[in-house]
Amino acid sequence: MGDVYFYHLTNRSVEEALTPLLTRALAQGWRVALRGRDAGRLDRLDAALWQGPNDAFLPHGRAGGPHDSRQPVLLTTGVATNDPVCLMGVDGAEIDADEVTKMTRTCILFDGLDGDALSRARTQWKALTDAGCSARYWSEESGKWEEKASRNV
Repeated sequence: MGDVYFYHLTNRSVEEALTPLLTRALAQGWRVALRGRDAGRLDRLDAALWQGPNDAFLPHGRAGGPHDSRQPVLLTTGVATNDPVCLMGVDGAEIDADEVTKMTRTCILFDGLDGDALSRARTQWKALTDAGCSARYWSEESGKWEEKASRNV
């Protein structure tokens, strides 16, 4: 069973946080599914990832293309077809305990300055930890990532 990490963003945007997280995941040799709730939002994330710094190029694609299964990072609103071992959820994307158990790592990124996003993350924390998933809560409020809570670890 993999761990689920909750990333409470207060000092940077989802786009800014994704680059180092995806870079670390790819350095581990992991395939990643990046799941969102809205196709338009994923289009914007896709564009942001392509326009990132040259030294931080992140090979990725949008679901629905002819080479989905070969994508190191696949942006999707549904089930990924690139055989991921890491699932990253943004904007309150649904992730259930069965998915967490199949992954090496699950990451849930949420905007801590958005009350609705904070509420959804709290609901996800409760549902996943009540289902027995190992969870860690990370905050960047001090300017660097610090683990603030854990459950079922």
